[in-house]
Amino acid sequence: MSTPANSDAPKTTDVLWFLPTHGDGRYLGSEIGARHVTLNYLSQIARAADELGYFGVLLPTGRSCEDSWVVASAMVPLTRRLRFLVAVRPGLSEPSMTARMAATLDRLSEGRLLINVVTGGDPVELRGDGVFLDHDERYAVTSEYLEIWRRLLQSETVDYQGKHLRSEAGKLLYPPVQKPYPPLYFGGSSPAGQEVAVDHCDVYLTWGEPPQQVAEKIEQVRKLAASRGKTLSFGIRLHVIVRETAEEAWREADNLIRHLDDDAIQTAQKAFARFDSVGQQRMVQLHGGQRDKLEISPNLWAGVGLVRGGAGTALVGNPEQVATRMKEYIDLGVERFILSGYPHLEECYRFAELVFPLLPLTATTGNDLGRARNAGPFGEVIANVAAPSQRRVAES
Repeated sequence: MSTPANSDAPKTTDVLWFLPTHGDGRYLGSEIGARHVTLNYLSQIARAADELGYFGVLLPTGRSCEDSWVVASAMVPLTRRLRFLVAVRPGLSEPSMTARMAATLDRLSEGRLLINVVTGGDPVELRGDGVFLDHDERYAVTSEYLEIWRRLLQSETVDYQGKHLRSEAGKLLYPPVQKPYPPLYFGGSSPAGQEVAVDHCDVYLTWGEPPQQVAEKIEQVRKLAASRGKTLSFGIRLHVIVRETAEEAWREADNLIRHLDDDAIQTAQKAFARFDSVGQQRMVQLHGGQRDKLEISPNLWAGVGLVRGGAGTALVGNPEQVATRMKEYIDLGVERFILSGYPHLEECYRFAELVFPLLPLTATTGNDLGRARNAGPFGEVIANVAAPSQRRVAES
């Protein structure tokens, strides 16, 4: 069944990449080809994304990751225009503390901070972090947290008494660069999550479900926002496997999971089963832990989700196919793509070089270096006298 385009669809899009602070490598669920995620390696990815013209990078959060704020702070002086989508985790810190952190990082980066609001969906991990609330209570805390956080960033003196949080004469002395505050990104598939999104956030995120499901979710959130006199932007989180031919891309998809055995998949699926995240449950339903039906929609492959939590789908194909599928999401209302691929350094280059030229990018995404001269990527100079783009060797 075809999915109708949305009349309010954006005309252009921005693309963000991903910093793999929880690990990287050539294969999923395997030590073979695994990489040390060091400061130098993360800086290689951040600098590549900056040079290639990505809008920003997402830094994940959770006990399996290096701290997103510390990593972002280390990357800021190494980059020129790259934005950093950094996680705020209600329940793990006071809103006043992260408001100060956000204002400081926004100033030091000259306005390059984006905020990813992460309520969390794994009760076991959350209890380890000291959070003993059920699903809807966590979203209630998130709503109170963001009420205080947003008012602080707008230089208000905050007196607030909620069910979970309280502030008396709260004040932020040094404001952020961005007004009224760094943009808030938020993903939540449950009714409670969507309520928080429309009440507080700027960009609503979904994981990479088939277009029909994404269309339904966007329409649901858009109507909820409209009932409150608000509008939201929409973004999507996906992996990508793009090669010059479709055959190469699908071989690479198979190769990515070739070291996974059934025990690894069962271990992962058992862990995901304890999550009370509706979004994670929707990801699992796409493949059911089975290898045999992983292409769940044209060029949309669910193999990543066999062992990876969160975003579990990838766009797979040649550049034209991947760009076409992305344009289908744009037509539904998506105007931000947050992408990743294994290994993240090489895939960062590959996607930008193969797919960027095929997308309707905004002025804030894309390489602004102009036509390549002595900075590549034109290949090696022929016989030390001419670049391949000149198509002939100069007379000696």
